[in-house]
Amino acid sequence: MVDVIEDDMTFYSKAERYWQEIPPTVDGMLGGYGSISSIDINGSKKFLQKFLGEGKGKTGTGCALDCGAGIGRITKRLLLPLFRTVDMVDVTKEFLDKAKSYLGEEGKRVENYFCCGLQDFNPEPSRYDVIWIQWVIGHLTDDHLVEFLRRCRGGLRPDGLIVMKDNVAYEGVVLDEVDSSVCRDLPLVRELVRRAGLQIVCEERQENFPEEIYQVHTLALR
Repeated sequence: MVDVIEDDMTFYSKAERYWQEIPPTVDGMLGGYGSISSIDINGSKKFLQKFLGEGKGKTGTGCALDCGAGIGRITKRLLLPLFRTVDMVDVTKEFLDKAKSYLGEEGKRVENYFCCGLQDFNPEPSRYDVIWIQWVIGHLTDDHLVEFLRRCRGGLRPDGLIVMKDNVAYEGVVLDEVDSSVCRDLPLVRELVRRAGLQIVCEERQENFPEEIYQVHTLALR
């Protein structure tokens, strides 16, 4: 990906500036595609529930981490209904401030709001049953994504799970100059997961999204 990104500092600062201009709404979080939110959440819930529960190899429901959480769309509709507590991390302070009202009463079960870019974020060791990373890996360089996934691995409880859900390019790496992000093809995503010392235990394509947007794939990692 070296040829796509000129230098890390510019790549990250341009993205931060972009998100500072975006309204703190569901539509803003989804780039104008607020209408797909329910399809997205329902697909994620179905995917995640295969792993949750009691017994050998099952993932617990104590605490989840929402990465690139924005105003908490995923925290509110996916994670808080399934987990006792949730932590949120996002680089844009205004989004996290907005989350406190957007989440309503249930937001009391959000224990931490971390304002931080994922390239600098270090999950607390052995804290999380599930680390959910959606529509944000494109804001990390390859090396930073590998390092972040390694740190996430250390942040998992026994039988914990990392879930990555993101746009997938048909071939190679596509740079989006507007929001300063990249979209990778599946072979590259799989290679970065392998470099991080993780295995893909389940992989699915999200169905029923509009034809004109990228394919979206969900990967469960351990």
